[in-house]
Amino acid sequence: QVQLVESGGGLVQAGESLRLSCVASVRTFSNWAMGWFRQAPGKEREFVSAISRSGGSIRYGDSVKGRFAISRDNAANTLYLQMNSMKPEETAVYYCAADYAFSASFSDSRASAYDYWGQETQVTVSS
Repeated sequence: QVQLVESGGGLVQAGESLRLSCVASVRTFSNWAMGWFRQAPGKEREFVSAISRSGGSIRYGDSVKGRFAISRDNAANTLYLQMNSMKPEETAVYYCAADYAFSASFSDSRASAYDYWGQETQVTVSS
């Protein structure tokens, strides 16, 4: 059983930055590829970013490329998402997710690939 706890959500103005964190209660965090997803009201869940076990493979959704940065600290069992130049349309609940990965260099953009999900954190971007 893996528990994921997100934090760092809140209210920001358009153009500002926010950093999300996700702490995993797991024995060996480096066995898990990790991802961030978000879901806005009335919309489907959207892939934001993913990172491999080693951190060497990273993916971003097209809408966040160049503005968001995913990272991980395996020693601290923590996943991060630095979000810069935020936009009002990025108001959503954000989730981190864990995928038990056999390959150290693989990251996945498909929500169906993930085994465990966090409880969500709300991000609101005002215009």
